[in-house]
Amino acid sequence: MRIILADVQSTVHEIDEGATVSEQHTYRVIVRGTWDGLTDEARARLLAEAADHGMASMRFTEEGSLSYEPAPLKHFSMRYVVVSDAADGEEMAGAIAEDRAEGTLRDLGYGFRDLKSTVTDLDTMKINRKPASRR
Repeated sequence: MRIILADVQSTVHEIDEGATVSEQHTYRVIVRGTWDGLTDEARARLLAEAADHGMASMRFTEEGSLSYEPAPLKHFSMRYVVVSDAADGEEMAGAIAEDRAEGTLRDLGYGFRDLKSTVTDLDTMKINRKPASRR
């Protein structure tokens, strides 16, 4: 047996009876870390590619966007867009992004430590609009 649910925009979704509808939220996650144990080759590659990973390259993407300063070559950040069940919350979005960052950095051969994430739920973020008189 199937049940048809219609939302307020008259979009029809079909689900199996007894199934639960899980709300998805979009999160922006910044993963920060410290370079650690870089080989001479990895350090040289990071320095050579530094211009491609500066302030202008900071974007939130599913694949992640790496940014860092070449002098001193100490810290980095990676920006991710994570779509996840709202019930799992921001903690899960942060864990997913940190896992992606670890995989990417290992694949590139870059040593790192101390990953920490900051998560923003775009679906619950409040937008403060200026009153018309202040525009």
